[in-house]
Amino acid sequence: MPTIYVHKLADVEDGAQIGDGTHIWRWTHVMPKAKIGGQCNIGQNCFIQNNAVIGNRVKIQNNVSIYSGVILEDDVFIGPSVVFTNVRKPSPFETIPEEDYAKTIVKKGASIGANATVVCGVTIGENALIGAGAVITKDVPPGVTVVGNPAGILVRDVYGNSFVVSFEQYYIKRRHIN
Repeated sequence: MPTIYVHKLADVEDGAQIGDGTHIWRWTHVMPKAKIGGQCNIGQNCFIQNNAVIGNRVKIQNNVSIYSGVILEDDVFIGPSVVFTNVRKPSPFETIPEEDYAKTIVKKGASIGANATVVCGVTIGENALIGAGAVITKDVPPGVTVVGNPAGILVRDVYGNSFVVSFEQYYIKRRHIN
């Protein structure tokens, strides 16, 4: 029978919802209103804020913070040191109410490589692949690979050679194909 494993050096606050078979490793802090599905693996030194939502079979590598407003659907992979944000214009002089946090959604099966930054308010499509170190500032279509800063879409020409196009170029090309 599956159980929840929480390392003795992790801090999972009362009220956090955690599904069966999930493992939470050392120095990770899960706040009381966080929701984590079953069969997840949360690496060491992670932070899961109130109202963050993590689906089933999600793997989060070390040093990742999942803030309120971030939704990770099922079967998502988050590489080490990925950065999520939830406020578009942070300020040290005012407190942003949680209802004003921008939603960020990572759809089913998406993978985000190490050290990528995901600016709040975007949706990463199903089965998309975000290259290591990419900076995501716009919605990512399903099933594509994006790389770079700012991120562009990796495509292949008729000879199989890879190159990167902007999101605008990608959508213009798709409009002409369809």
